[in-house]
Amino acid sequence: MYVGRFVVVGPDVGAYRVSSRSFPNREITAREDALTVGPTADAPETDNPYVSYNCLRVVETPTGETAAFGNGSHVDPIAEKLELGYPARDALAESLLALDYEKDDYNTPRIAAMIGDAGEALIGTVRKDALLVETVEEPTLVATYEKDSPESFGLEADGAEAAASEVYDLEFEHAVCAAGVARTEDGFETAIENGD
Repeated sequence: MYVGRFVVVGPDVGAYRVSSRSFPNREITAREDALTVGPTADAPETDNPYVSYNCLRVVETPTGETAAFGNGSHVDPIAEKLELGYPARDALAESLLALDYEKDDYNTPRIAAMIGDAGEALIGTVRKDALLVETVEEPTLVATYEKDSPESFGLEADGAEAAASEVYDLEFEHAVCAAGVARTEDGFETAIENGD
């Protein structure tokens, strides 16, 4: 089954996976303040605005560190609103609504999740027909296609590296790369799986 890009989030761990039929030549790289999806060195040139973006950011908020992740440029305004002290639900809902679903041939939904430092986790999506933001108490998945409403999902990973590997290896079609994030006693850890 092809579900496109997806996020999985639980109260302490989460992951994001790029799955793509159209732009498979991508990888995730670590930058100073973000994990970024972008084309590989051998990728054909494209002017598609949805190919490169920060997919995961860990930011300092008034209440402690928070991780925000998702499938596009909306991750940055979510992270910025969290830094400014917006409630997590507002940061997700306002950013998803402001940027709206992707105006491509498929009306691709935008998906996002966040994990706070105090056990708070949320997941959200904006589709052509709905904006959904939900508090998460067990691992939950939302994808751009087929599974575009949050649903319970059996993520077993307990660390960032395990989460990235687990979602990369799922049987959903056309895996490209994945990022994982987990809360630890010392803050958040992140990991990248580029399928090398």
